[in-house]
Amino acid sequence: MLRVFLLSAILLSCKSKSPSPSKEAISQLNLKRGAVISCGPANGQFGTVDFYMTCNTSTKKDFNLAVELLHSFEYDEAEKEFTKVIDESPDCAMAYWGIAMSNFHALWNPPTEEELQKGSRAITIASSIQTKSARETDYINAIGLFYKDWNKKDHHTRCVYFEKAMEQLHAKYPYDNEAAILYALSLDAAASPTDKTYANQKKAGDILNALYARAPNHPGIIHYIIHTYDYPGLAQFALPAARKYALVAPSSAHALHMPSHIFTRLGLWDEDIRSNLQSVGAAQCYAKQAGISGHWDEELHGLDYLVYAYLQKGSNKLAEEQIQYLASIKTAQPANFKVAYAFAAIPARYVLENKQWKAASVLQLQKANFSWLTFPWQEAIVHFTRILGAAHTANITEAKEELAKLNQLKEILEQQKDSYKAREIAIQIKTGEAWIQLAQGNTANALNEMQLAADMEDSIEKHPVTPGEVLPARELLADMLMQTKQEKAALTAYEAVLIKSPNRFNSLYNAGIAAERSGNPQKAILYFRQLLSKTDTANCGRPEIAIAQSFVKKHLSLQ
Repeated sequence: MLRVFLLSAILLSCKSKSPSPSKEAISQLNLKRGAVISCGPANGQFGTVDFYMTCNTSTKKDFNLAVELLHSFEYDEAEKEFTKVIDESPDCAMAYWGIAMSNFHALWNPPTEEELQKGSRAITIASSIQTKSARETDYINAIGLFYKDWNKKDHHTRCVYFEKAMEQLHAKYPYDNEAAILYALSLDAAASPTDKTYANQKKAGDILNALYARAPNHPGIIHYIIHTYDYPGLAQFALPAARKYALVAPSSAHALHMPSHIFTRLGLWDEDIRSNLQSVGAAQCYAKQAGISGHWDEELHGLDYLVYAYLQKGSNKLAEEQIQYLASIKTAQPANFKVAYAFAAIPARYVLENKQWKAASVLQLQKANFSWLTFPWQEAIVHFTRILGAAHTANITEAKEELAKLNQLKEILEQQKDSYKAREIAIQIKTGEAWIQLAQGNTANALNEMQLAADMEDSIEKHPVTPGEVLPARELLADMLMQTKQEKAALTAYEAVLIKSPNRFNSLYNAGIAAERSGNPQKAILYFRQLLSKTDTANCGRPEIAIAQSFVKKHLSLQ
């Protein structure tokens, strides 16, 4: 409370005596400083932004660069540039707006308490500055609503406040491109993960597509088009943007990675792999230049997408190389949700996709520079993997012990009022219960539970941190139907997975097997040929490929 009082006193004194905030008020922000780090073209290419503001014209270039970085979610680098503007022109209210925006993380994990405090203080300073336009006041007030009562209102509620304010700002300034772009971003941030009509996303898409023709090199337009359509059934609308974003902002590691969200949605594995190889390389370069102890979080995020794509191509050898590399990583900065997710999901994906059930049953949490107690959702991935491994190897006691741990982690998230992640674990619990029931011989109960888990998973969207569930619940339902000799129903389930997640290795292969066993060899050939066309046979160690090749060869020779 004393710190808040001192800050308020400083600002009031500043307001009464000078249009600029005091050095003490600025110092309390603890701003990031330094040269912008980029790992791409020598001149640093982040797209093109022309943001009108009333601050000193000498800061315009730096301000525009800061906004370019902001639109590519290069939050630390954006803050550095906004700080540069503040150092040169401390009465530039919009620079403090930029600080608040840099600590917002609209489509990622909610800001930390430290970031919320910084953003709130920046808005307080911005509001105290008298030399700003009415438009700039509206911008500041809009993001101010996100920070207002941050310790009392939940993150999503405050995102909705921001969205409503940006809607009004966009209506008030219809020819302001930045207002339109940020309104689209706010729509995506406020969208409900259970809204399958994608109402917010479609509205955002209409806004962004209308702007794209006028400003094709604006990083925010391209980036937010990708986020807006990062959903089943919509992803194809973002493919042109996905193929352009890395060319527009090649100096941003996130811009190199972000197109892979769409490539993953559409099953374009070669493009997906190229995108993430570039992104991982840029992230490694960034860590070196920034003097980060260990590895940068963006690298591990890219590795998760990379391994996922390798597995869908059947490239076990290349996936194994990345898993061995991950095992060598002991420190990653910042030690956040992305890092924890990658550490948990990457090895889990490998054993589950390859149905290595014994290895799955003993999968361990990797030791790193954070406590797993901080990340219950991510830790749950490992316990879920162990449940499936134990159930498939008939170790019921062990499976039930892991199930109890999942329930404990779900309770922690419920206490934290994180309903989305709690629901994600609830799906894993229901799935685990289903496979335990099957292992105990309770087939009808098992299928009912697995059907419920699949329906639950279909009712919500995946988190942007992940390329996909470590195993889709509906694919597991199809596997269970296959095990219980219900091949026609299994085929229908595999086909439903392929609509949502095109070109998944296991669903393509098993759809072929299910079709063959259902007496439909032509459909089996179709799925096997599709699988073979997407597979990296040179690096594939999976026996399914030989089976598919043999089936196709045999049946085509009979025609």
